[in-house]
Amino acid sequence: MISSDLSSVFSLFRKSSETETKKFFNEVVLMTLARATSSDSNIKDIEVEQVRNCIREVTGEDVPIANIRVAANSHIYESAPIERYLIAASNVLDLKQKLTILSSLVNVIKSDERITTREVLFFNMVARSLQVSPADLLGLIPED
Repeated sequence: MISSDLSSVFSLFRKSSETETKKFFNEVVLMTLARATSSDSNIKDIEVEQVRNCIREVTGEDVPIANIRVAANSHIYESAPIERYLIAASNVLDLKQKLTILSSLVNVIKSDERITTREVLFFNMVARSLQVSPADLLGLIPED
């Protein structure tokens, strides 16, 4: 089960096995999507449920809503902003994993049928921090 204490996030700077990398990816998904629910200061139940659905779809794990709410307000953000963790995560995650996170984030942002400026700013910060370019987002991959 994905841990809401985000323990793998704290181990960003050491070499990881495939199992540890998967656990790390799962926790970054939880951290990012959960945090998105509070990006506009108006956490709606439908957003939290969409986070849960996205996590289940992406990771195959069923995370309790309580864990999502804990991750959204985790103590981790007191020691450093999410941006810092995502920048470090960009060195561990591959492009496919980054795009999966961003695609899921779009689903969460659109879930309440209202997109706020804060949510757009949050999405842009996540994409920038994960070092995903506009070309990457659009699937423009050079052949040379």
